[in-house]
Amino acid sequence: MNAPNGDTTAERLRRWWLSPPRSGMARLLAPFEYRHIRAFGLLRIAGGSVAAVAGLICLAYGVLGWAAFFLVLAAANLAGGYWELTIARSASART
Repeated sequence: MNAPNGDTTAERLRRWWLSPPRSGMARLLAPFEYRHIRAFGLLRIAGGSVAAVAGLICLAYGVLGWAAFFLVLAAANLAGGYWELTIARSASART
């Protein structure tokens, strides 16, 4: 092993992943996403809105498979964006 001081790559990765300290389900988010959580939440909501419009357009043209795909994608993005904004809101209330 090439780590004389015991600081292995896995340990450095674990320290990086755990910074900044966060609790609960917020640990699922990558650190760079957690640091800018409000922007990522708004981007997810914007992407979900675009996907919903694409799904409605596909639905209007009768392409049901693509419509279902885009609408499920929109629902997932909107839910994720809402979740990230609630984390940001609760984090700002604590500080």
